[in-house]
Amino acid sequence: MTTGDHYRVRAAEFHSQAQSETDPSMKEQYENLSRAYLRLAMQADRNARELVYEPPLLGEKSRKVGSR
Repeated sequence: MTTGDHYRVRAAEFHSQAQSETDPSMKEQYENLSRAYLRLAMQADRNARELVYEPPLLGEKSRKVGSR
């Protein structure tokens, strides 16, 4: 199971909890969590197929983070 699939399972669980929730505030929170996990699943899918490693050019000095 991929990372995206794991996120989709959690999204479905939150959606199910939202459907059975009687408190409107909690229902909204579960719906928000479900949508957030679906977004995470889509991002995980993109990352899995679009990950590209670009090594530094030869002779290029590396910069420290935060330096200018």
